[in-house]
Amino acid sequence: MSLRKITLGFLFTAGLLSGIALVNATFFHRVMNWLTPVNTLVLFAFAILHGAQRFGWKRILLMAITVSAVSLAFESYGVATGKVYGPYHYTDMLGPKFLGLVPLLIPIAWFMMMYASYLMADLVIPADFGSPTSRRLLVAAAAGVTMTAWDLAMDPMMVGGGNWVWEAQGAYFGVPLQNFWGWWLTTFTALAIYLILAGGLIKQPVNTTAIPVSWAIYAYAITGISTVWVNFIFDLEGPGMVGLFAMLPWIIAGLVLAKQLEPLPNAN
Repeated sequence: MSLRKITLGFLFTAGLLSGIALVNATFFHRVMNWLTPVNTLVLFAFAILHGAQRFGWKRILLMAITVSAVSLAFESYGVATGKVYGPYHYTDMLGPKFLGLVPLLIPIAWFMMMYASYLMADLVIPADFGSPTSRRLLVAAAAGVTMTAWDLAMDPMMVGGGNWVWEAQGAYFGVPLQNFWGWWLTTFTALAIYLILAGGLIKQPVNTTAIPVSWAIYAYAITGISTVWVNFIFDLEGPGMVGLFAMLPWIIAGLVLAKQLEPLPNAN
């Protein structure tokens, strides 16, 4: 079986798991907690394999390591001090924690969504915009907006599910507004570091025809739309609507540009 087909299999598996979760939430009004870590790991594997075919193993592993390290550092400092996202702490629902602060699943989740956010931002920002360095920084900044759009729907839902607790009542459905600045800053920092390192250390060109970029956008859409759906089921219509309208323009723009700039290669 080709690596391309395995990658597509992970994408279909993520869609299937999300469908199972939504069926249970819609008809039985219950959340299957084990699906969150499993689906996160499936989408992490998808992102690694998709990126390996598009960027090469060196570049995608550098991205995974950089994003995981930076997000874990930001999260750990944030939990310990309350200075990045606001005062919060994780419960035990997401599994073992790094230094008793941040579940080990969290940096994995950051990467699996940041990868797709980066690809959408890279499509939206013109290829000839400014100098290489200024374009890298703008792509990182735009990806931060894309990531934060997801959190607008995800954070209130995960708090409602008991995954973490805000220690101060925030203005956005109980979430401090500082949290969203922290999300943008985490994404911007991680991707800016990665893009600068990759530009200087790795000369291998990106293979834009190896695998459809739209697959990664579908992964983002599956996760985002599932989050919005669960919000509506559990009476969180406000963050669901905000998240939907924040994510949808990026999804639509990404898919349109992917079709225009990168026609899907024939399956093999």
